[in-house]
Amino acid sequence: MTDTTTHAVAFTPEDLPRAKSFLKPHRIVLIVAFAALVFCVAWFMRWDWLPRYLPRLGSGILVTLAMLFSTAFLGFLLAVPLGLVQVTGPWWLKGPASWFCTIIRGTPLLLQLWLLYYGLGSLFPQFPAIRQSFLWPYLRESWPYGVAALTISFAAYEGEVMRGAFAGVPAGELEAGRAYGMSRWTLFRRIWLPRALHRALPTLNGETVLQLKSTPLVATITVVDVYAVISRVRQETFLTYEPLLLLALIYMLLTGIMVIAFKYFENRIPTRGA
Repeated sequence: MTDTTTHAVAFTPEDLPRAKSFLKPHRIVLIVAFAALVFCVAWFMRWDWLPRYLPRLGSGILVTLAMLFSTAFLGFLLAVPLGLVQVTGPWWLKGPASWFCTIIRGTPLLLQLWLLYYGLGSLFPQFPAIRQSFLWPYLRESWPYGVAALTISFAAYEGEVMRGAFAGVPAGELEAGRAYGMSRWTLFRRIWLPRALHRALPTLNGETVLQLKSTPLVATITVVDVYAVISRVRQETFLTYEPLLLLALIYMLLTGIMVIAFKYFENRIPTRGA
């Protein structure tokens, strides 16, 4: 036998890895340029109108958020069965689901919105049974058609995402669930859907951001969201750049909050075996 001797190696502070500095030259230039831009916007532009329109802006932001979250939630509820039937459904369900996603994704959202509001919405008043029903107070408003159009659009895009997510779940995991004696519903609820959601979450983040950017279209059918409020500000104050810059800032802040929220949930999801 031979004795093995372990030699301790002494490390000096110079040998340890050093933390990288955030303030690199290109970042300093960008920070200075951004600070100069903020100073010019605040100093050389008119903002005396802002306190007068703050209540309207607040209500417009609430309408925008309500349109975003309601349509994203309803659209996702439709996207799950749309994606599922394209993977496992019979042909008489798989075909219509595929055609629905293809047609909706292949036509402009503004066209779909106008077809619902100016097309379908103009037919309802011609039927006395509809005008005398409990639905008429809602059908004569513009927001149901905006919700319907945005929901259908989100469902079509996210339906394709869920189709790929469902198809990408390893078959071995599903077979393991069947081996444990799980029913179809239990297998879907405990294995297939959670694993598909794990895969689809990054894309869902991007689709939700795109949905936020699509909400200004509802202003074309008289829904008073934050974009409609900014348009009214421009008409009443005869200002162009200040209201639009404020609108861009509002959407940037909302987008940043959503991205951070989705990143938080993505980091909490285990990625081993994904």
